[in-house]
Amino acid sequence: MRYIFLIAAFNAFFYTVLMIRKKKALHDKILIGWLIYLGICTGGYALFSDILFNGYQILSAAFISLLLLHGPFLYLYISALINDRFRFKLISLYHFIPFLLFNLYLFISLFFTRASVHISLDHVETASNTPLLFNLFLILTVLSGPVYFVLTLNKFKELNINIFNNFSAPENVNPDWLKKLVYSFGTVWTLLMVAASLHHVFHFYTLEFCADSLFLALSVFVILIGYFGLKQKEIFIHYHDGSVDEISEPKAKYAGILLKEGEAEELADNIERFMEKEKPYLVSDLTLPDLANRLNVPPHHLSRVINETLGLNFFEFVNRYRIKEVKDKMMDPEFINFSLLGIAYESGFNTKSAFNRVFKKLTGMTPSAYKKQI
Repeated sequence: MRYIFLIAAFNAFFYTVLMIRKKKALHDKILIGWLIYLGICTGGYALFSDILFNGYQILSAAFISLLLLHGPFLYLYISALINDRFRFKLISLYHFIPFLLFNLYLFISLFFTRASVHISLDHVETASNTPLLFNLFLILTVLSGPVYFVLTLNKFKELNINIFNNFSAPENVNPDWLKKLVYSFGTVWTLLMVAASLHHVFHFYTLEFCADSLFLALSVFVILIGYFGLKQKEIFIHYHDGSVDEISEPKAKYAGILLKEGEAEELADNIERFMEKEKPYLVSDLTLPDLANRLNVPPHHLSRVINETLGLNFFEFVNRYRIKEVKDKMMDPEFINFSLLGIAYESGFNTKSAFNRVFKKLTGMTPSAYKKQI
């Protein structure tokens, strides 16, 4: 088991070196700090677990307090990855306050023998009078993971709003790997924390079993987050020229954007005429800023008209034209020898799965069933 932890620690530091050499966005910098933390955790446990939990109770408690950092790093990494405007400010440090307070408490306890002698992660004779504050910090450590996983999942909702209000082909920007990793690891982490709580309160399992299982899960996570994080590109890389902003608000949240009702209707007509005449939707990776530039209108105005006047998000708006294009090509003798997928590609779709999903959603039937019907 120890070799697995050492391999994970090596991978963490190896990926850190690769990340440092990479052209770094803010989320990459956060990931570098996260990988260093993960490397210290798994490597420290591999090298010192035998002695750490036997006779060094304050030090072992300080080591366990490192788990309070995992949730904040996850949350800040996702925040920076999905929001181009996210900046790491002084207020962001409040996520690390529980970790600092826990260690401040342990440091102060060193000077009070009556308190420090009762601090223990395992069940020993002196643990019957475990200080209340120490137990509260352990509870906080247990709850930290699940709380931050929930907060992170809420961030994915923001990502969905961002994607569907800005992109016509979400497959190009949607980090599904990260969402699946958060779901799976969040579940495993929570179950292991519950097991550790049962051990501490009811003497179930052993401390070694709980710790080994927790750091084994962490080791797998190290390898996955390092590998995929190294490959992850910026989601909103199209916007870095500073000329446009991504639209990250749901429908009907455009306070302060000056656009009269008559102007909105006129702009809506102009947009629809432009779509029918110029067919910009044939570009598979069309984005809201791209279309706004071609129409020579501010992206927030374009987004507001599509959302409020037409009642759609950008993804729905563009793909309705693509589906209409597919239907027209199915009837066109010029495309009689084209497969359905070939017609989809000619109409602006870039993947078979996206084409089938959107077509069925808008028509209520599969492309092949529709073609048979006509």
